[in-house]
Parts: sequence; structure tokens; C-alpha cells
Amino acid sequence: MTEMDHAFGAFAGNDETRRLAMLDGLNILDTPPEAEFETIIACAQRLLGTKIALLSLVGEDRQWFKAKRGLDASETPRAHSFCAHAIRDDGLLVVPDATRDPRFADNPLVLGAPHIRFYAGVPIRATDPAMPERSYPMGTVCVIDDQPRTLSPDEATVLCELGHLAESLLSARALAARASILAQERGAAMQRLDITHRQFRQAERMANIGSWRLTLDDNRTEWSDQIYAIHGMALGVKPGLEEALAFYPPAARSQVVDALGRTIETGVPFSVETDFVTAQGAIRRICSMGELELRDGKAVAVIGVMQDITIRYRMEQQLRHSARRDDLTGLANRAYFNETLDEALATARRQDTRLALALIDLDHFKTINDTQGHLAGDAVLRQVATCLGAEYLAGTFAARLGGDEFVLLITRDTALQDLTGLLDRLARDLRRLGGTGEDGMTVSATIGAAWLDREVRDRSDLLHHADIALYEAKRARRGTVSVYRRSAG
Repeated sequence: MTEMDHAFGAFAGNDETRRLAMLDGLNILDTPPEAEFETIIACAQRLLGTKIALLSLVGEDRQWFKAKRGLDASETPRAHSFCAHAIRDDGLLVVPDATRDPRFADNPLVLGAPHIRFYAGVPIRATDPAMPERSYPMGTVCVIDDQPRTLSPDEATVLCELGHLAESLLSARALAARASILAQERGAAMQRLDITHRQFRQAERMANIGSWRLTLDDNRTEWSDQIYAIHGMALGVKPGLEEALAFYPPAARSQVVDALGRTIETGVPFSVETDFVTAQGAIRRICSMGELELRDGKAVAVIGVMQDITIRYRMEQQLRHSARRDDLTGLANRAYFNETLDEALATARRQDTRLALALIDLDHFKTINDTQGHLAGDAVLRQVATCLGAEYLAGTFAARLGGDEFVLLITRDTALQDLTGLLDRLARDLRRLGGTGEDGMTVSATIGAAWLDREVRDRSDLLHHADIALYEAKRARRGTVSVYRRSAG
């Protein structure tokens, strides 16, 4: 019997049937992303430093990813699943190099995308609501990389702890589904509900999520323990609506008030993401959702949840910033520039305003790289970025298109009044950037500029006009400025 046969047979018969029934009963397969699980997997990827992190649920013939980072696919066949081995072994599974492991060496996910080399996964179990003494593995929290590596004891502990956190959320989900049935069984129901509430409170703390209720007749609030923690307040205080809203900056407060008002008026649930200031003055980012509570058809309250998403939000902001910036110079990259230029062109046409673009090409830069090395060349490129951030260029938008080519988008009217003078000044500033080749040539910059006019249909036309002007300037004399004229084309 092969290893994969063992993996499929690990829960054969009644156990596998019960496990799959429990997985189905969680009502979690093919559901939208949820913040709690996304947070767990984001932490796994960040703390263990891998390219991929997944919360995988192993079904009858597939594994499906409830949360994922670094992978586009939402599921894979169970036959290819590393996680099937992890739930079979019911313990931490570490594969330092899949190409050297006979169980996985010919796996399509090793031979092809995502080219798995390293895998570490810990099973996540869910308690059987019908038999609390039994539990079954539903899937794994796992991390994957395309390079071989090992897992340190501390990293193994982190992965196991994140697995326990996911287990708590799964167990809470299972127990919540069972709670309405157990409520009819009186004594047993009360005990089970108490367990469920405690597990929910644990899940709230782990995921930094709290629940709240606003009664409409007196505007009083009811908060779970984690709501108090998010606000930085002591338990027991019951603030009114106005006091609760005071934790939001003015713009965010208006957003929350508008959302509450629409829900109360229309009955449509709301979801808002805003800034938030704790009782200690710390600036946080929160996501809050709410909906009406009806009693005998009458709205009596708004109930909802709030999550502190500060860490995730800051990570997203950092990633967004990194994706838009050139690593070496810190200037905007080509993709961000294209996006900005397209928006500027649309605005200029809509508002009938002026706009100009300047292409900046460094002269003799290759000589510096060849004679002094790439470190010297990199220093020159950073000096160019410094020049493009000069005070007299405030309000312009600078980017590095690649290599030694830069671009400047000019929309400020005062800068456009004397475009040639502005660019001449920039060319002078760029004439000596600290790089001199062995032949004595110094780096300078030649600039070609173009105005937005009726000839320009889109970004490509404007860049083409500036490129023609740049060619004309280089043909005349390097280190000079030329502005596109129709006759030049």
C-alpha cells in the first residue's frame, strides 16, 4: 500500500464518514474569507517568513483553503495534498525538501507550480458536538516555501499555537451550530452554552473581535469584554452613544453616524472601516459591522461586532506602498506613474487645465557603472531622486521608469508658467551628481518635455512627444532641455 493510500485510509469507514459529516456541518467550505482565519494565516506567513501560508480543510476528494497568503488557487485535489499526510499522522508534519522525500518527490505541486520544497503543517481538530470526548482533524494550518529549509523549535511552537487558535474558532463554530438544539435540553443545554460562551470569549481575545449592542429607546450600549479591551476601558462602564462615538476622529465619527442612521432607517446592515482612538490616545484601525435587532417586527436595537485590524491594515498599507515604489530611489515606479498620469490626464481634460511631462535621461551613466561600479551608479540614482524632491519642484510627481530614465509630471500652474526655466534649473542641478568616469566625463541629464495638447490622445502619445523632444535635445547637445514642437515630429 502506498503512502497516499495510507493517507486516504487513515480515517476509513465510520471515522472518515463522521469526520466528513462534521466538516460539512461546520458550513465553512466554499464560504467567503473571514477576518479571524485571515489574521491567523497572515501571522503564520509573517512570523515564519514563508512565501505561502494556508488554512486547509481536507474534504473527500479535495482540499479547500479557507484562508491563504501567497497562493492564487482556492483548492487542489486531495490526491496531491500534503495536508492529507498531516491529518493522517495527527501531528506536526515537516518536510524540509520535498524533492528528496519519496512521498512527495513526484507530486505535481512539487514538479510544477507552486514548486513546493518546504512544507510544515499542524492538524486542526474540531470537537464532535455529539460526543465531546471525540475530535477529528478537519485540515491544517500550514506554511510552504519554494526553497528547502528547516523548522526551528520556536517556529514549530508558533505554528502549533496558531493551529490551536484555529481549532478554537472551528470548535466555537461547531458548538454554536449545536447550541440552538441543546437549548431545548435544559440542564445539559445550559452547561453547553456556558462552554460555548467561554470559547467565544477566547476566540474574541485571540482574534481581537468584540460584540456590541445599542438599544434604540435610550441609546445605551452593551459591550463584550473584548470591546472594552479595544477601547482601552475598564469593564463595567456602560457609555452612551455619544460617549462611544467620542472615540472616533471627526471624519470617522461622521462615517459611523451615517452608517448607523441608514441601518436604523432602512434595515440594511452596515460595515465600516475607520480610524479609532483608544482611551489612552493610541490611534488604531477598526472594522465594525451592525444590523437591526427586531422584536415582534419592531426594531429595538442595533447589534454588531468590532475588530481591531490595526496590524493587518498597516501591513496592507506597507505592502501597497512597497508595490508602488522603486526600491533603490524611493520614487514612484513605472506602474504607479502610469496610474497617476492616466488620472492626471482625465482630470486635466475634465477641468480644462494644463499639464506637462518631462523625460529625464542621464548622460554618461553607463560610464560611471563600468568604471566605478554599480554602487557608485546606485549613489548617482539616489542623488537624482534627491534633486527631484527639491522644494522648487513641490507639487510635481516624479518616478523612475527604469535604468537611468526618470520622468516628471507637472500639473501645478505656478510651475507651468515657465516650464523651460524650471527644467533648465533642474538640468543645472543634475549636471554634477558625484559621478565621474575615468575619461573625465561627468554625469549630466538631458530632458525632453511635452505639453498636453489636442494631439495627445492618451499616455502613450504624451510620452512619445516627450521622447521626441528628448532625442532632439540629445542630438543638439547633451545636458540640455527641449520641449516638443509639432514640427519636431
